[in-house]
Amino acid sequence: MHGVGGTSAQEMLGDPRVQLITGDDTAACYRRTDDADAEQRPDDYRGEPVREAYCWSNLTSGNGARALWLILLPFMVANLAHWMRPAAPAEHRAQRIYDVLVRLLALTLTVLLAAAACEVALDLTAWQCAGTTACNADKSWMGFLSPDNSGWWSAPGRRLALAATVPLAVIGFLWWLSRRTWSAYESASPPPRQPGTSRGTPVAERTALSREGFWYGRRVVARLRAAHTTAGVLTVGTVLLAAGAKADGRAGSAALAVTGRALTVLVALLAVTTLVVVWRTARNEAAPDVRSDRLVVRVLPFAALAVLVLIAVHTGWARTGARSHGALPGAAAFGGIAVFQGLLVLALALTAWVLQRAARDDARTALCGMGGPAVALLACAVGGVLSGGVAQRFADWLDGDATPGQEHAPIPGPPVLLSWQASVLPVLLVVVAGVAVLAAVRVVLVRGRVARDVPGLYDPREHLDRRRIKGIAGAIARAGLTDAAPVLVAAIAAVTLVLGAGAVAGAWLTDLAPGRATDGAPPVVHAAAETAESLGSWLMSAGVILLITMGRRAYRDHAARRTIGILWDVGTFWPRAAHPFAPPCYAERAVPDLTWRMATWTERFDGRLVLSGHSQGSVLAAAALWQLDPVTRSRVALLTYGSPLERLYGRWFPAFFGPPALTGLHREMDDWRNLWRFTDPIGGPIRLTCEDGGRIDEGPLRDPLAFGRTLYHPLPAQILGHGDYQADPVFRRVRAELIARLGPDLPGQRPADAGADSRADQGSSGRSSA
Repeated sequence: MHGVGGTSAQEMLGDPRVQLITGDDTAACYRRTDDADAEQRPDDYRGEPVREAYCWSNLTSGNGARALWLILLPFMVANLAHWMRPAAPAEHRAQRIYDVLVRLLALTLTVLLAAAACEVALDLTAWQCAGTTACNADKSWMGFLSPDNSGWWSAPGRRLALAATVPLAVIGFLWWLSRRTWSAYESASPPPRQPGTSRGTPVAERTALSREGFWYGRRVVARLRAAHTTAGVLTVGTVLLAAGAKADGRAGSAALAVTGRALTVLVALLAVTTLVVVWRTARNEAAPDVRSDRLVVRVLPFAALAVLVLIAVHTGWARTGARSHGALPGAAAFGGIAVFQGLLVLALALTAWVLQRAARDDARTALCGMGGPAVALLACAVGGVLSGGVAQRFADWLDGDATPGQEHAPIPGPPVLLSWQASVLPVLLVVVAGVAVLAAVRVVLVRGRVARDVPGLYDPREHLDRRRIKGIAGAIARAGLTDAAPVLVAAIAAVTLVLGAGAVAGAWLTDLAPGRATDGAPPVVHAAAETAESLGSWLMSAGVILLITMGRRAYRDHAARRTIGILWDVGTFWPRAAHPFAPPCYAERAVPDLTWRMATWTERFDGRLVLSGHSQGSVLAAAALWQLDPVTRSRVALLTYGSPLERLYGRWFPAFFGPPALTGLHREMDDWRNLWRFTDPIGGPIRLTCEDGGRIDEGPLRDPLAFGRTLYHPLPAQILGHGDYQADPVFRRVRAELIARLGPDLPGQRPADAGADSRADQGSSGRSSA
């Protein structure tokens, strides 16, 4: 199994002639053409392994349109926070609280997205610019909305009702995308398990990844999709109601005021129902949850849509003397969302602290169990930057050369909180730059220490080239930065929390005392504030443009598409348990694929397997092994190389890949070997001690294989780092040992056309598959 970035079946099997054995264009198992019918010719493969490759790259980076999913980055990061909880016992009460808090925080991100779309389409475009001659004069596409033309759409309420189709289309697109991927990913059912008992694995070592329904999230994603769609539609309706209430207050229409209150009650009832659905939508992993929630999945979003139509009619109703002036009411909603998100993150941190105290093994847990809250905070920050960046950039485009919100500007611009967020962004970037400088200094210092030990790894008779030593030591030092990632995440999260609180406080003070916060300050302070605000506005806009540009380039450039796909290989391994609009989980297709293939092949042919996985492929391999029944799992040996199982997943997701879980996996399978290098920035050792005194880790492997030019390496050997482990002689030796280990005790092979319950002669030789 290949790792991040993907590898073709031809490269994995070392043969240009390959044949699909099972699967489709998205993910499939391949063999060499000569080995396609190996089971039909057992005498030709007596004692010879049959190699088979599982290619899953099209699940992540195979489609260029997936690169545009970069705009869903906040949702993906929030979903990761769900899986980063500490490794406390499953029955601990705080586990459910942690999950509920993450789901609520994910819901606020959907509301923030809908509010940002309303800010652009309803407030900036339909209310501010379309209602101001100075803004719409040079925009012909906005002419039919201008009050100067006295057209049917020139009424403020009708302009808002028409503009509401834009955020509604955004929400509808996310609903469609989530439902489309839901049908392709979350609907892959696991194979039926054979009865059997584990090898005495304690309860503490049984990870949730071994539960039969873990990779079947069809019902959960469907319920969350309905709830988040409803929340987005209700956000649009709330903005329209707020605008209608302001107009009704001026017009003094009692009938419209009563209608507005009735619609507000309907929105509140649907909002409470949505919160209840999110609160109660917990994962049931004991078995595949095949229940159907048609009342929630179908009725709830369409009920919200029907209420939105009534609100649009109410808002668009003709009101005498109605006009748009200033900004739409409800600008404080962005501040309310930010404060609520901050409170949720703090509650999540407290819950994580309680879980960490009850954790079974926290020796190497990232950030002492605070990884989930820190990542959740970053998800909120990214969501705020994207929403603020879009609003700022769009306002700058609408008002031309002027600056939104400034004196003589044609429009007031976006809410003041977005301006404060723009002002603190440069400070955050300065902190990030400072951390990057410290990381560079660390690389230099580590490189100097490591350089003294590099010559001892090679033949002392070789000529010691200082430049070569420096290059090898530098690769080792840079690879070690991965272990310092928690420090970077902690620093950014802490600064983000402080600056975010400062931005909310600054916006609140500005609303209390209109005018610039630096009025009356010295000229230097005033100039610095203006510079920070302008620079931050451009940086927020540039961040949004950068994501769009990367997505567009990846759509046209295969190399760029593959590079961006690597990000999703790591970020979308986990099921969508918190946010249904996150990019889909490819493992919910890949893990059942692997489980089905291993379970059916061993059952049909009484064979044994060596499962070989590189990088992210090793994570999929481990997840698939946990899904096998104990009898089948005991017939599989595992070979991992460049594996992040302990270095990344074990530290950041301790409840699922912590030392107890990996120990239990090793106990229940035939054997496990892991290859790693000091120069690998992703893979690392498993750090487990076997009960029989043996070892799992083989390494560190020497990299490069030769220091200088030798008889077997006449040209300088390159530093391989994370790639090409197969080029190392240790790889071939270890794989041969695992295959030989499977050989002596193999049961006899069944004929290819034998029934599932027949048994072959136990004295005949068997077959293994690598």
